[in-house]
Amino acid sequence: MPAPPDTMIDNEVYSRIADTWWTEDSVLCLLRHHLNPCRFDYFEEVLEQRLGKKLANCRVLDVGCGGGFLTEEFAKRGCEVVGVDPSAESIEVARAHAAQSGLDITYHVGYAENLPCDDASFDVICCCDVLEHVQDIEQVIADASRALKPDGVYCFDTVNRTFISWLFYIKIAQEWSLTSYIPENLHDWRMFVRPKELETLFQNNGMAAQDFIGMGPNINGIRVVRELRRLKTGKIDFRGFADQMKTIRTRDMACSYMGYATKV
Repeated sequence: MPAPPDTMIDNEVYSRIADTWWTEDSVLCLLRHHLNPCRFDYFEEVLEQRLGKKLANCRVLDVGCGGGFLTEEFAKRGCEVVGVDPSAESIEVARAHAAQSGLDITYHVGYAENLPCDDASFDVICCCDVLEHVQDIEQVIADASRALKPDGVYCFDTVNRTFISWLFYIKIAQEWSLTSYIPENLHDWRMFVRPKELETLFQNNGMAAQDFIGMGPNINGIRVVRELRRLKTGKIDFRGFADQMKTIRTRDMACSYMGYATKV
């Protein structure tokens, strides 16, 4: 499943704004304060409560780690953690912040399609905000399967390819001048991934999907647009926006969703 040849997605944006990964008033702070608590809580629950793994005994690979938001959460739980990202600028920021925080994390510049690691070397692979950005998603899943130990766990989140995701992530968040808040061409709707497609990719590459669950805001759509207008007009900053709109688990997978698969 290669990306469309005429895709307009701009993954270089993460290098251009890498110095804002840990800045409170930046679009990237939304990942830290708006998304991260929901998805890390879910992954922690899956690993410890559902699967009975002790995090402190796990070796974790964070694929597409960016500035290290999820990477640091795993490290704080005592995991041996490795972070990989194609953006050298983001990796530099992640290393500096880990050192500043007293966390022992190994970071590498690398790609999800060709992970810089040995076969069967990780108990857990975390892949968030990545699958909707890659050029060859099947190769990404295949290489993750290669890197996972037997019975290893693949934790992920991504965006569904639906009318709702097109309306929100493309039109409202990216294109409409009255509400847009993310960089131009950050997403290409054609690269979003339906859960059934992802389930098939897992099956074809030695993994089994175990759970899919929706992610969404804790406020209704009208209020989301209202808060975006406040953001656009300077009445609140990005941190204020994140505080107003937390991500929660939901049964509705029409927009964003997360889940996990296990190595067969």
